[in-house]
Amino acid sequence: MEIKIGTISHTYEKIGVAVVELTESLLVGDLIHISGHRSDLTQRVESMQLEHQDVQVADRGQSVGLKVNGEVREHDIVYKIIE
Repeated sequence: MEIKIGTISHTYEKIGVAVVELTESLLVGDLIHISGHRSDLTQRVESMQLEHQDVQVADRGQSVGLKVNGEVREHDIVYKIIE
């Protein structure tokens, strides 16, 4: 089962980071699925930053940087996979 937890607002392709505007909380270790017109990526959250500081938990309403293992685009939807 998947629940929508946010949307990608910006990407930094050279360093493999996506900025996600969260509508639900997210934890390091969560399994996520990023989906868009040309994107389809599933991965575990390995690292997450809030205002350039590493964090383990981010809450709804926050904007976080996630290390991504593939190409994603602005406006892609981020889902948390409930295992």
